[in-house]
Amino acid sequence: MVDVDKVLDEAGLTNPHVREYVKEWAAITTPDRIEVVSAADDARLIQESLDAGEIEPAGEGLYYSRSYYKDTARSEERTIVATNKPSDKGAYNNWRPADEMKPIMLERMKGASAGKTMYVVPYLMAPPGSPLEAYAAGVELTDHRTVVLHMIRMARVGIDLIDNLADPDSFVRAVHVTGDLPNLGQGTPEDERYFVTVADERTILHYGSSYGGNALLGKIAHGLRQASYDGWASGKFLAEQFMLLGITDKQTGKKYHICGGFPSASGKTNLAMTLAPDALGDRYYVEFYGDDIAWLWVGEDGKLYGMNPENGVFGVAKDTNELTNPTALDSIQPGTQALFTNVAYNEKTHEVWWEGKTKNPPADLDGWRDWKGSLIAERTPEDQNEPWAHPNSRFTTALSNVPNVASDYDDPKGVPIDGIIFGGRTRDREPLIRAIDDIAEGVYDGLTLGAEATFAAEGVEGQLRYDPMSMRPFMSYAEGAYAAHWLKIIGQATEKPVFAHVNWFQRDAEDGHFLWPGYRENLRPLLWLMQYKNGEVTGRKTPVGVLPTEEELDLSGLDLPQEDLDRILTIDVERWRQEMGFREEHLKQFDGLPEEIWEAHRRVAKALEDEA
Repeated sequence: MVDVDKVLDEAGLTNPHVREYVKEWAAITTPDRIEVVSAADDARLIQESLDAGEIEPAGEGLYYSRSYYKDTARSEERTIVATNKPSDKGAYNNWRPADEMKPIMLERMKGASAGKTMYVVPYLMAPPGSPLEAYAAGVELTDHRTVVLHMIRMARVGIDLIDNLADPDSFVRAVHVTGDLPNLGQGTPEDERYFVTVADERTILHYGSSYGGNALLGKIAHGLRQASYDGWASGKFLAEQFMLLGITDKQTGKKYHICGGFPSASGKTNLAMTLAPDALGDRYYVEFYGDDIAWLWVGEDGKLYGMNPENGVFGVAKDTNELTNPTALDSIQPGTQALFTNVAYNEKTHEVWWEGKTKNPPADLDGWRDWKGSLIAERTPEDQNEPWAHPNSRFTTALSNVPNVASDYDDPKGVPIDGIIFGGRTRDREPLIRAIDDIAEGVYDGLTLGAEATFAAEGVEGQLRYDPMSMRPFMSYAEGAYAAHWLKIIGQATEKPVFAHVNWFQRDAEDGHFLWPGYRENLRPLLWLMQYKNGEVTGRKTPVGVLPTEEELDLSGLDLPQEDLDRILTIDVERWRQEMGFREEHLKQFDGLPEEIWEAHRRVAKALEDEA
């Protein structure tokens, strides 16, 4: 039996509540060893992982890992929010009673770390000194060393962060036990995995994975599910799956901050990491804050503030290249200590590759293994077209590696939010951008955010898969209360952000070409939105919001066919009227939706009827 007190004494961990928690779970999971880690331990842990064959070198200061082939993505159906209040049950949060789930998790975790090391990972999901620090502290216990390496990149990790809390008991208790991955019955009726957030007890219990959001508990489980619940329970803040960027107008000196939610495959990371298009680069500079999570609160001055609670990027590798996201490629260069997971790997040259990195895969197959570890040169004819990298393969890198990361990304005060945008991949209906002045209509638009179905979700032709605020997989309490909390927090701001909906993906019905070039050009509609907020442009009012006129949109250096431009700056009223019926059915599944949201729905529907 490990002498836990001795280990914690030697590590210098003094917080009595953390010590009690570590001892409790060491007795349950029975690891052979316990180690308290800080970010300073990264180089040693990297070397230990290389020596053990858990990771491979992928160039100078770059590393490659391969997860178990049935353990490559989040598992929404096995992800549970448990509380002691049945009223927390929502349409999307897979709610179960806490007293039902805790014994199940305890049984699975009992003795499950035998023969392994329990790593104690104290972390903050916010800069020290943040007004939300009490909700940002956590301690993850994990029996998987690669998980520790990811956590060091994705959070602020160190004993001092936990020992110096104003309230030493205010930390999230996050327990991750990998389990016997080949024998968990993934995806079968005998599936043993469970990923549970006991939200009203601020406890996270994950069993049966070593991958991504299932195992890096500071990220989604804490940064989104738990934080969202904490923000509502405290009445103080919102925690959303939002990107956050800054735009500086070098001519006027003004700086703007825009955050927003985008469902899967709708360009969130590419927008977060965007640069100004060449034609506008002399005037505008774009800064990166975060690509996945934003916490929002109203400051003492009445402004809405936001921050990215993470300290790194856990990006999807697929289709990341010099055109789509040069900033991401720059953030994973040699020497950045980046980790690649489930991409293709050359065991001889230590190169990595994924679909979309280059137009064609490497021609010389010698040494290349796919994401399952199989030699690509030995593939049968039937397997020739199988992907080299998993579609959900990832890169993990620290924010400090992003070349245009904002100079104040680590400022505990956060940054003032000027705009909140929503955007879903939609081939019709949605124009390039539409500004929304009314708060209730802005929240209503977020609740009815939708995107065309991707490979990850089945859809009905002509109907979007709705993803409220892009939080569908991460909701932790009932949607009616969630909408009311949004109205409350934004309503408290004396200087309100402007809402907007964007869409880079409208296509021509005849040949399918995209009507807007996208990528770096997406800065143009955002600049219009800030001008609209400032009263510098007025736009054109429509039933679903205010659209820019052609004259107001800065199109310098951009040559677009007039027909395409006309299409993306207008709305299809008939298509929208059809959409309103789908939206109504979507909203009906949410109990207790505030009347302001239904009023917003009726206003938009009536305006569309009057327009028709």
